[in-house]
Amino acid sequence: MNISELTPGTGNVEVQGEIVEIEAPREFNKNGRTLRVANATLRDASGTIVLVLWNDDIDKVQAGNNVKISNGYVNVWKDTPQLTLGKFGKLEVV
Repeated sequence: MNISELTPGTGNVEVQGEIVEIEAPREFNKNGRTLRVANATLRDASGTIVLVLWNDDIDKVQAGNNVKISNGYVNVWKDTPQLTLGKFGKLEVV
């Protein structure tokens, strides 16, 4: 699947691309747990999308890495489509 084909509501996303940049992680507390989240820009030949990285996934990648996303899904945050892994998605550095 190409990034240009991703639309909000798309599930079971399998896509491969390059991490172009990663924002600094933000921390927040939810239900007594400290969580970290960071937005990254994922690019392939067809375009770019915001990739949301949570907790340990943030430390797995850096700008310039090629990654494969399996079982991700696309939602919208502040009018911007974003790709996220959720509970069942997987991120691999390839």
